[in-house]
Amino acid sequence: MQRYLMLIDGADVPSASGEFFLSDNPYTGQNWAEIARGDVRDVDQAIKAAHTAFNQGPWPELTASARGLLLYRLADLIEANAEHLAAIEVMDNGKLLAEMAGQLNYLPAWFRYFGGLADKIEGAVIPLDKKGYLNFTKHEPMGVVAVITPWNSPLMLLAWKIAPALAAGCTVVIKPSEFTSASTLEFAKLFEQAGFPKGVVNVVTGFGSDVGAALVEHPLVAKVSFTGADGTGRRINQAAAASFKHVSLELGGKSPNIVFEDADLDAALSGVVSGIFAATGQTCIAGSRLLVQQDIHDVFVDKLVKMASAAKLGDPTNPDTQIGPICTEPQYNKVLDYIRIATEDGATLLLGGKPASPQPAAGGRFIEPTIFGNVRSSMRIAQEEVFGPLLAILPFSDENEALEIANDVRFGLAAGVWTKDMVKALRMSERLKAGTVWINTYRAISVMSPFGGYKDSGLGRENGSAAIREYLVTKSIWINSGAETANPFVMR
Repeated sequence: MQRYLMLIDGADVPSASGEFFLSDNPYTGQNWAEIARGDVRDVDQAIKAAHTAFNQGPWPELTASARGLLLYRLADLIEANAEHLAAIEVMDNGKLLAEMAGQLNYLPAWFRYFGGLADKIEGAVIPLDKKGYLNFTKHEPMGVVAVITPWNSPLMLLAWKIAPALAAGCTVVIKPSEFTSASTLEFAKLFEQAGFPKGVVNVVTGFGSDVGAALVEHPLVAKVSFTGADGTGRRINQAAAASFKHVSLELGGKSPNIVFEDADLDAALSGVVSGIFAATGQTCIAGSRLLVQQDIHDVFVDKLVKMASAAKLGDPTNPDTQIGPICTEPQYNKVLDYIRIATEDGATLLLGGKPASPQPAAGGRFIEPTIFGNVRSSMRIAQEEVFGPLLAILPFSDENEALEIANDVRFGLAAGVWTKDMVKALRMSERLKAGTVWINTYRAISVMSPFGGYKDSGLGRENGSAAIREYLVTKSIWINSGAETANPFVMR
């Protein structure tokens, strides 16, 4: 049994309570790690350490270029430890080793990209409409950032937040999901090796009610950056608003994958399967609604069912495995509940629909790839995020109906469009209410491309050069360069 402590002010520390909680392996169902259970006392200690590090000592004295070099060193260390970190993530969340290794090997790009941006945060000289003044702007780090991450891709989504935050000059307190804390604690060991001053990066582990709420409400936190369920995001936004904290929220999705009759059907089939069954559907960008044009509906669905039925479930460390287990017990039960709900609502089960037991995964949480047809847009499986291997199929007649169905949800994170007609594809991209639109591909991401949602899918953007602005405040500076003394009772 591996035991993990928290990281506060550069030291590995137990929780104030001395308590631990268990983390299990989703594939075997067996507990494998003990994680320190933090509470409000640990949160307060970590935030005060981050606040002190932000205002005193070596961190605020570093030049922007020096901060960038630290991020470059961290990138090198991630590269050297990518296989180890990927293996820990698989133990913790049950996703395929191939997927986690791919994410970890790409992870250094975030720290190199934002390390390069660190000394390119430029203000401007403003050409005023008043004589006798010099006015210029500068962008300064916000302060202490509370970073709250989910269980599905812990380190990748952590990098999306802390790489720009650290490049901007902020300090951070990280709360990983209670289901997948180990990889973040392993990753945190690299900051000291890279040369980051103590207190710049802190990790407090525990539950949302004990740690997450205390982070959001703490008066020394300037910003909250969160990825997770929209309900939790809404509560965080409301709590942060009480003290006017800045927020970035990357929340849920109910993304449509739209296949037109003129699409390359083989490519579209691969994209649809990738969109919903890769990562066992446990991703915010999952293409959980398949919209198929009526003329090809039956043929396409038949091919899709055959392809999905051949997917191999099993050990996520096995390179032949294509679908792994559900990460958490609550999520496993939630997916099964939605299968029941879909059946009760009148959808037709075309594939799967029940737990699976691939050998030798005794105790693992597996659900068969599940496809429902005859789905109406008003059904819950067409409106609510399931976050599992469950696909809802909705037919459409033409472009306008496809758009009506696609936009008829409260989410707007991503969408896919499959067609050989690029004019049609561009029209669709302009009218789809989604932060990312993929055309003839799906699940493509880059550190250079902004990511975020419309509507209930969140606030703000991650990745790309604009992401660093999410952690900066703009200051306007005025210098009297010779203006005559004016009436003191009149605005200048």
